[in-house]
Amino acid sequence: MIVLASLIVAAAIAWGALQIVKELQAAREEAARARTAALLALFAPALADTERDPRAFLVWQPIAAIARQLLPAEAAELDRAAGGRFPFTSQQIQSAHGLWTADWLAWERSHDAIYKRKAAVASAAGGDAASLRGELDAIEQEKLDLYQRRYAEYVRIAKALQALAP
Repeated sequence: MIVLASLIVAAAIAWGALQIVKELQAAREEAARARTAALLALFAPALADTERDPRAFLVWQPIAAIARQLLPAEAAELDRAAGGRFPFTSQQIQSAHGLWTADWLAWERSHDAIYKRKAAVASAAGGDAASLRGELDAIEQEKLDLYQRRYAEYVRIAKALQALAP
């Protein structure tokens, strides 16, 4: 009778321990799902930001790299669900670089046209040759200064985007 009671108590303890283990495993799985969902929510704005402005990759990609390092299992789960590297594929980063370059070229053409128009207006206004030459030189200097500032930004961002792409 004591042996039977001992077996019943041992079975109850084993069953209880098994239930506790199952609950702990379920809690771990739920916590992992919550972390995965939190990563997804964290990077939802990043996806929109990078669609609007290629420079956003320079802010978001380092954060994504840190998140992938801190939560590798959750990052792998998101990669599987996304069918590629989440949140940014190398193709997206390369496309952003292409868009950045296309935007630069469009700005460059527009910039040139604006300053040709300014020079034409100054020339049409007439005046003596010395003052006209001074006005045209000032327009050319303004054009060059703005171009150099914008070009420096273009190069800095383009290089940084290239460095992000594996």
